Amino acid sequence: MAQNNHIIRVVELFAGVGGFRIGLEGASDAYETIWNNQWEPSTKHQDASLVYQARFGKKGHSNQDINLVKTAEIPDHDLLVGGFPCQDYSVAASLSRSGGIEGKKGVLWWQIYRILQEKGDAKPNYIFFENVDRLLNSPASQRGRDFAIILASLADLGYIVEWRVINAADYGMPQRRRRTYIVGYLENSPIANRIQKMKDWVLYDGVMAQAFPFEQKSGISDFEIEGSIKEVSDNFNKEGKASPFGNAGMMTHRQVFSVDASPVYTGTNQTLGDILVNESFIPEEFFISEKDLPRWIYEKGAKKIDRVSKEGFKYTFSEGGMAFPDPLDKPSRTMITGEGGNAPSRFKHVVLTPSGRYRRLIPIELERLNMFPDNHTYHPEVSDGRRAFLMGNALVCGIVELIGKSLYRFMYDEAPVSSRPIHTLRESRPTLDLDLFAFEKEQLILNKPKKNYVLDRNKRLLIGFVKEDNQDYFLNEEPTKIYYTGKTKSFPSTIALNKLYYFMPYIKGKGVKDLYLIRIARIGTKAEIHPESNDKDPRLVFELEFLESLPDYHPIRLNINHTYTDTFLGRIIDKDN
Repeated sequence: MAQNNHIIRVVELFAGVGGFRIGLEGASDAYETIWNNQWEPSTKHQDASLVYQARFGKKGHSNQDINLVKTAEIPDHDLLVGGFPCQDYSVAASLSRSGGIEGKKGVLWWQIYRILQEKGDAKPNYIFFENVDRLLNSPASQRGRDFAIILASLADLGYIVEWRVINAADYGMPQRRRRTYIVGYLENSPIANRIQKMKDWVLYDGVMAQAFPFEQKSGISDFEIEGSIKEVSDNFNKEGKASPFGNAGMMTHRQVFSVDASPVYTGTNQTLGDILVNESFIPEEFFISEKDLPRWIYEKGAKKIDRVSKEGFKYTFSEGGMAFPDPLDKPSRTMITGEGGNAPSRFKHVVLTPSGRYRRLIPIELERLNMFPDNHTYHPEVSDGRRAFLMGNALVCGIVELIGKSLYRFMYDEAPVSSRPIHTLRESRPTLDLDLFAFEKEQLILNKPKKNYVLDRNKRLLIGFVKEDNQDYFLNEEPTKIYYTGKTKSFPSTIALNKLYYFMPYIKGKGVKDLYLIRIARIGTKAEIHPESNDKDPRLVFELEFLESLPDYHPIRLNINHTYTDTFLGRIIDKDN
């Protein structure tokens, strides 16, 4: 149920297997996907649509070419999201009578434009899109033209737009995946009305800056996108010089402000090694045989090959070597759609197992690299190779979650709360037909991902008593938790909240064992998650990230009202050594 009765109606285009939906639902219960469209052209077997319906149900799902979907069939909504394909966005002609534009046939950006334009006064207040990082620099003949067309189109529809190119690994996520994220706000919407100076919004105050802090790396680019959409298509940066768009910026009324950003992040990190499944769970077909190993080594190695073009010209094809096997102590390389299958390939990930064997990644590991729930793409009609393809096309759910949280804060001036965090394991068996799995004996959920961090024994640790009816909540192994203290008037005034860093739940009769990082401390109520309780008394709320468990429970004495202890981490973990 949406917190405080806020509901943000979402329409998801080019939905894939639901990465936007997972990320937004993980950000806040307020996000409610009411309609979605997924259509894979030139294929009879609609794998992504099958998976999407299996995980989320048929209601509101459209498996039809978006070019054929009438805008009237799409319900009115508050937020339009989608990862639209990267294509040639050039404009074919200007429709002088209607004042509209006609894009190159088959380019799906123009379907987004069509839907927004035809919605008229009912178009959504907010938009949120994802695309490849090279969008800001394409095409080579007119650097930045494609992005200028998109920005100008949205400006003419009445949107203020900001963007960031984000590498997920720069913010602790397990894959080096760079993508362009675009959010927009209709003029006079609640978020648009907050904007004062473009520079301050981009660098410090805006939705993107709050979600993904950065420092300015290079100079400022400030200019206006001039002319009709057709003129932008024909003339923008026609000399083909460097793109004027930095990797962080915004546009309002076609005026552009952008900079190049360098990420700032101090949280936990995940590597390729952290998401791997125990070797004993790996099916034999994912291991590389000694016979095939030389071919894999060749594909990964540096090459210089003499070739002849179709016109008869001789040339040398060359490419550099790639790491083999993939290092486990770093985030993975970018996953592509060709990750599946056992044929040797330069681009597929290969890891070295503890037993000394080489192997490919299994689908559950590919899902973890994009921060999807385990076995999200598991379906009896979808092969392992197609599961890999689906993940190669997907986005990183963790990025969407953080942007979704930031959007919510700007909309409602309060903290977002979700009962569906992205790691939550949805029904592992498709909801369409449970009998499909009646004879399935494979263990669907395997072992947990890990994270990298350094414990600081000099940081403050809060130990809090967990009531008996909440013990099961803290004893399950989900990696994030929300802890509600007693009512604020009963929280001890001797504890300096700004110095708290870690948290450990105290289980009556046992003591403390599990250690959490305090990600956010705020004021909230239990009615946020449990509206049926009608408990609206203000409480301190700690949003927690699980780090590790001690080998055994440590009995301690709670020394503040028999409910809390404020101490240093070293005092607890040193007892274990």
